[in-house]
Amino acid sequence: MLHKEFATFVGRQPIAQAHGMTVAELARLFNKEFLAAPVELHTVLMSGWKRSEFYDASGLPWVPPSPNMPTPDTALVYSGTCLFEGTNLSEGRGTTRPFELLGAEGIDRRWAAAAERVGLPGVHFREAYFAPTFSKFQGKTVGGVQIHVRDRAAYDPVRTGIALLVTAKKVWSGFSWRPDNWIDKLTGSTRVRTMIDAGADTDEVVAGWQEELAAFRRMRKKYLVYR
Repeated sequence: MLHKEFATFVGRQPIAQAHGMTVAELARLFNKEFLAAPVELHTVLMSGWKRSEFYDASGLPWVPPSPNMPTPDTALVYSGTCLFEGTNLSEGRGTTRPFELLGAEGIDRRWAAAAERVGLPGVHFREAYFAPTFSKFQGKTVGGVQIHVRDRAAYDPVRTGIALLVTAKKVWSGFSWRPDNWIDKLTGSTRVRTMIDAGADTDEVVAGWQEELAAFRRMRKKYLVYR
């Protein structure tokens, strides 16, 4: 959850990182919860869509919202692996699988093995080597992991992102946060950075935001239009 004092262009208001809402639903929530003077809001509802469906089940073409969001697979992992933008590791920019490939010079098979031992549902981590054509480690071959989502319904992208941060820090001595603590802006508070630095494991970090998340879910429920 975003804490108000960490509001930036990344996030303006206290909502969950993986909120599970459509643009219209977000508009309804922002209008009633965050605007000093709510406006008269009209939304156009979709037909033929169920909340349980993933984008590629719609039959609609994928239009990349960013050059680094080339496929629906990228969008599936992004809310967790975008956190690596706050570290000195490559988040896969400059490859054909951004945010599915993560790595850095000096990382080897131990990271994928450590991530596998966490036992996260719906996902497998493969040892991978790649050479980004731009961004971090441009033109250099780096080692890391490739994320393979096996069960979308069971997969939790944010929990997975936290597990990968925790294990990367444990197995690679070169791990560091970006000097500007960008990770705090990406996660909306200092909690993730300080807990991982203090040696917390994945379950401990994730447990830290459950009370806030439960409150958000109660608020969110009022503005959902697709059941």
